[in-house]
Amino acid sequence: MAKTTAPAINIGISEQDRAAIAEGLSRLLADTYTLYLTTHNFHWNVTGPMFNTLHTMFMQQYTELWNAVDPVAERIRSLGHAAPGSYAQFGKLASVPDVPATPPKALEMVRILVQGHEAVARTARGIFPLAEKAGDEPTADLLTQRLTVHEQSAWMLRSLLED
Repeated sequence: MAKTTAPAINIGISEQDRAAIAEGLSRLLADTYTLYLTTHNFHWNVTGPMFNTLHTMFMQQYTELWNAVDPVAERIRSLGHAAPGSYAQFGKLASVPDVPATPPKALEMVRILVQGHEAVARTARGIFPLAEKAGDEPTADLLTQRLTVHEQSAWMLRSLLED
């Protein structure tokens, strides 16, 4: 039986632009997943007088991050590229550092998460010129949604560090 070949992708975005956008989105996916793992780890390991507040806040944030990885990966697939999905790939692509081996104190967790959300926002913002140049509105919309979440999360976490 003959193997069927899928038709070429013809969505009005060149292969070169699709590849560049998919590469950027792969970095966004790696950052998002790494921040998800860190946030979930901190949810499990937070202690101290702010336990209830942070435990609940971290759960809300890791749930949002978990729900964000699928749309990013599916956008990469829509552009005709494979989405990264291994720890090894994420480690190479992510700008967000891995979670510390020893859980830090509660306020250091908050600082680390502020930095993580800001890093993911920078990654998302860096993809915008590629999406705009290519007329890739779905990616631009996804990036806008992610920027809103990460900038707001960083602000809320940063507020906990103010005197």
